[in-house]
Amino acid sequence: MAVERTLSIIKPDATCRDLTGRINARFEESGLHIVAQKRIRMTLGVAEKFYEVHRRRSFFDDLCAFMASGPVVVQVLEGEDAIARNREIMGATNPDNAEEKTIRRDFGESIEANSVHGSDSLETAAREIAFFFSDIEIVG
Repeated sequence: MAVERTLSIIKPDATCRDLTGRINARFEESGLHIVAQKRIRMTLGVAEKFYEVHRRRSFFDDLCAFMASGPVVVQVLEGEDAIARNREIMGATNPDNAEEKTIRRDFGESIEANSVHGSDSLETAAREIAFFFSDIEIVG
């Protein structure tokens, strides 16, 4: 297994309910290390740029507005097979379809307000990490 890095975002629905610590505990208990982290408030323009890949999809405008609606925690997780492990810990996009004891099942409110975002591939992770962090901000 390879040590990887992945981007994780704790979304506004979770930060407004003070779930950041509980969510991060799940990552850390599963062997992932937080090697960069900051709390930010995305502007609509930043959200649109970050989610550009989804621009033509019907949910794009609502997603961007939601992500700009409150603070988020952007972070880099590192560990063995971090991308797959993070996605397993998060659970299915729709909290109703997520397995028991996953973040989205336990904390998600809807498909959009599902508490967390995670990169889906090595290429996506590299692009997403670089979007929010410079090399000197990652301390793993």
